[in-house]
Amino acid sequence: MRNLRIPKPLRRAAPLLGMLLFVPAQAWADEESFTQSNANIFWTLLGGILVMFMQPGFAMVECGLARAKNAANILMKNYVDFAIGSLVFLFLGFGLMFGPSAGGIIGTSGFGLSGIDSTTADGQWGLTFWFFQSVFCGTAATIVSGAIAGRTKFSAYLWSSFLISAIIYPVSGHWAWNSLFQSDSGAWLLNLGFVDFAGSTVVHSVGGFVALAGAIVVGPRLGKYTPDGHARAIPGHNLALTALGVFILWFGWFGFNCGSTNVPDGTIGFIAVNTNLAACAGFLGAMLTSWARFGKPDPSMSFNGVLAGLVGITAGCYDVSPFGSVVIGLISGILVVVSVIFIDQTLKIDDPVGAVSVHAVCGIFGTIAVGIFASPAYGSDTVVGLFYGGGVKLLGIQILGALSIDAWAFIMGLIVFKVIKSVIGVRVDPKDEIKGLDHVEHRTEAYSGFQFFSNS
Repeated sequence: MRNLRIPKPLRRAAPLLGMLLFVPAQAWADEESFTQSNANIFWTLLGGILVMFMQPGFAMVECGLARAKNAANILMKNYVDFAIGSLVFLFLGFGLMFGPSAGGIIGTSGFGLSGIDSTTADGQWGLTFWFFQSVFCGTAATIVSGAIAGRTKFSAYLWSSFLISAIIYPVSGHWAWNSLFQSDSGAWLLNLGFVDFAGSTVVHSVGGFVALAGAIVVGPRLGKYTPDGHARAIPGHNLALTALGVFILWFGWFGFNCGSTNVPDGTIGFIAVNTNLAACAGFLGAMLTSWARFGKPDPSMSFNGVLAGLVGITAGCYDVSPFGSVVIGLISGILVVVSVIFIDQTLKIDDPVGAVSVHAVCGIFGTIAVGIFASPAYGSDTVVGLFYGGGVKLLGIQILGALSIDAWAFIMGLIVFKVIKSVIGVRVDPKDEIKGLDHVEHRTEAYSGFQFFSNS
């Protein structure tokens, strides 16, 4: 019998193969747990980065729909929301939102990251989770910017952004999301069974209702309404910027919704499908509605339809079917056009970018829609909507949750803006509004050498 010749690569690998054959089962389990933990961290971090990229999307949308003389002011406010919001959320907001629950109402932690050891797996996850949640906080705060654009003092906006990130968003967020970090949470809405997977109400409606409060207190822009109360259109200066911003937000929204799993499992695919379909249906719903209403398909309304569909699906992206997401997106697109017209012409509230309609109105609808369209074949089989035989219990809980959080945001928003108004004032002088906030508030021009100012 001839000697068996073992190939050199196998001879070199023999020691490693021998080690693998005799690795204890526990070591394999530990390795699997380590891999899954790192995968969760990577996926959540990637989602947070995508949500952070939504900030320039908001900036472009708001900037394009504002007048040229206020463009730099819009950009500064979007930086403020992220920069101040992140720091405030670190020192105060995170503890109020995710700390151990006191009576189901508020978190009791102090410094947001106290006690987190970055050398441990749990600590590394905690830091990643903080980052992911901090960009959500920035999103809620920045929604307010567009609704009060063109006439608000920059100093007043600093205070409102600070208080949204410090108190308004974290407290109501605690009611619904505290269990994401505290497994034994006693948060009251969560215990009732309230479902808001990625924040139609927790993030978007909160920002939208604070924006509504701000727009009421600040008042309309000069020339927005005629003496007899007729609403006058004040077009934005750059529709191309708005279109770019919407596409950026659409892209970043996959981090918003898919990243909210915090786990890179098979559900992220259908969440992405639902997110995309709702955006597409929202665009079509708004385009067709504006076409029927104005005789032409309005671009700015259609772009807002995309955002309306995205806001609408955010609560139920994990629990509805692709067909359900199309219906939710389509209704959201129709709703945003109707709402913009109603708020502008009937309520006489000046919202230059339609932030209240997109985020507050469609956020409420999207949250309630979970109680109607949640399918047992997707997401959690215990979350079943009315159309799938789930009865009215979930629907009632969704309505209660949306109304409770939105009432908190609106009332607190009114208090914040009225206090700011009484202490330092919220609105620039009429002559300064005419000159433009870029010049008055920042001594600059967004389009130096190309810009001219009107007298209104």
